[in-house]
Amino acid sequence: MTGEAGIDNPFTGVHCMFFAEPELECVGSVFQYLQGGDMSIGVVLSVLASVLFGGLYFFSTLLAPLDGEQIFGWRMLLTFPFVTLFMLWAGYWPLAREIAGRLRRRPVLLLVQLLSAALVGLQLWLFMWAPLNGRALEVSLGYFLLPLTMVLAGFILFREQPSRLQKLAIACAAVGVGNALIQAGSLAWETIAVAVGYPLYFILRRVRSTDHLGGFWFDMLFLLPVASWFAWAGGVTPGLFDEFPRLYPLVALLGAFSAAALVAYIMASRLLTFTLFGLLGYVEPVLLVLVALLLGESIAPDEWLTYIAIWLAVGVLVFEGMRHVRRNRARLVLPAERGESPPVP
Repeated sequence: MTGEAGIDNPFTGVHCMFFAEPELECVGSVFQYLQGGDMSIGVVLSVLASVLFGGLYFFSTLLAPLDGEQIFGWRMLLTFPFVTLFMLWAGYWPLAREIAGRLRRRPVLLLVQLLSAALVGLQLWLFMWAPLNGRALEVSLGYFLLPLTMVLAGFILFREQPSRLQKLAIACAAVGVGNALIQAGSLAWETIAVAVGYPLYFILRRVRSTDHLGGFWFDMLFLLPVASWFAWAGGVTPGLFDEFPRLYPLVALLGAFSAAALVAYIMASRLLTFTLFGLLGYVEPVLLVLVALLLGESIAPDEWLTYIAIWLAVGVLVFEGMRHVRRNRARLVLPAERGESPPVP
């Protein structure tokens, strides 16, 4: 992230300018961060998003008799207002106004924004549809492949170089994914959609400088007509809500948890490199597999190599993260606490 024009403080929404120096200061904020501090925040947000997504995967099964398309529709309709309220509260609303200004000045960008909305819309629909249609493991395989395709995109397009421990995590993951591909024999369309679709979405956002909550807000806005069509389901849905009143609070919770997960995910993608953001994606498929097991699916004996290798990759990343946190804390220790004299002003 060194040398970018700016980054958003995830606590205050204040737009901060920083340069190639290792330290940065956010004007108007009580916090002063090192680059490592921002990365640590990104890691926390990424893991939080994975935990929330794993919970949503299971939560969707509680919304019967709604089907996957109806759940997707209600999720989008109720996520949008929660994301809007968060942006207004946290000070991110100027980002949406900035995107609106760009679209007014160059209407052709509307096509790019519509493509962005379509790419993320497909992923969010698939996420809700798969566990209710017996395709959870196919989607999980896509999420196993996704970090590797993200790492590849970061290396080819953004010239990112993974650390030694990240390379070890990549090697472990490659063994696991390779075994999964051998066992599968072929790639299901759900697997390809996840493994290729998400990198295309994040590449498009980064290239067009819409990789923030403002760009995501417009993605959500353009998905509302499609979401309404799925939620209405030809007029069937209102009758289901009357017949099963428990759906009212459950659908509201779906929107709140979905907004929290997506906000954390988008903010993490902004704070982390493509490589690290991709590798941290292995937290989510591990959780999704656990959810798939809770839903009655099973792991065959010849699939254990895949999951052991993935768990090792996640363990390596956790180890690297702990080392990074310790180093970062050492930097933040005051000179007096280290027994040193403070610098002369």
